[in-house]
Amino acid sequence: MARITCDYFSETLTKNTTMTVILPEQTETQVGMKNTKRSSCLHPTLYLLHGFSDDHSIWTRRTSIERYVAELGLAVVMPDVDHSYYADMSYGNKYWTFLSEELPRIARSFFPLSDQREDNFVAGLSMGGYGAFKWALNKPEQFAAAASLSGALDIVNRKQVDRMETLYNAFGGKALDGTKADIFHLAKHVDQSSGPKPMLYQACGKEDFLYQENVRFKQLTDQLALNIETIFDHGDHEWSYWDYHIQKVLNWLPLQ
Repeated sequence: MARITCDYFSETLTKNTTMTVILPEQTETQVGMKNTKRSSCLHPTLYLLHGFSDDHSIWTRRTSIERYVAELGLAVVMPDVDHSYYADMSYGNKYWTFLSEELPRIARSFFPLSDQREDNFVAGLSMGGYGAFKWALNKPEQFAAAASLSGALDIVNRKQVDRMETLYNAFGGKALDGTKADIFHLAKHVDQSSGPKPMLYQACGKEDFLYQENVRFKQLTDQLALNIETIFDHGDHEWSYWDYHIQKVLNWLPLQ
């Protein structure tokens, strides 16, 4: 695998930003790793999203993601979205537009990445788990699968109860019920639509402070026909849990 860190000027954010990218390569020289590069010239791609306190580098620093994808021939794109909750912030930058429109276009202009739905996936942890489901359920025509690990999924209730400055900066004073920020609303909309429906993977530890809102999301999806795998096992909001589950996610992905 080749790991690349790219600094570039984002027209959407009107500032420099950074992404970390892992690219497949065929080599026998990396000790202890079996690398695979697919015959196609365009790589299937996982967009891997960070949590609230982290950045584009965190997955490569806290997990062995580079080693895990080596045999899969899978590219991984890890953007930096600050504390945005993957929103066009009321008091900040337009990170939703950046993520959903500019990032794939820029990444594909830099690297040989497939633009086919069946080759594109998104996953994330905590704030990034919310971002992954938000992206896939808003743009189901773009993704074959999405995974949330310890996701902050009930953003509507969280904003009403917590009154956090960061949530206010992201969403302002407006209600989020029924909007593109509301994962529960989006899941029902996609379920009822005649369009494509991404596979979903949801995992959260029972000791996690986000467990109850993940339970609420499962209670909703139990009433829907979406293809979702849900795992509630023992674990807290920490990296050993996410390192374990990202491996399960990679095995679950419907790679062609």
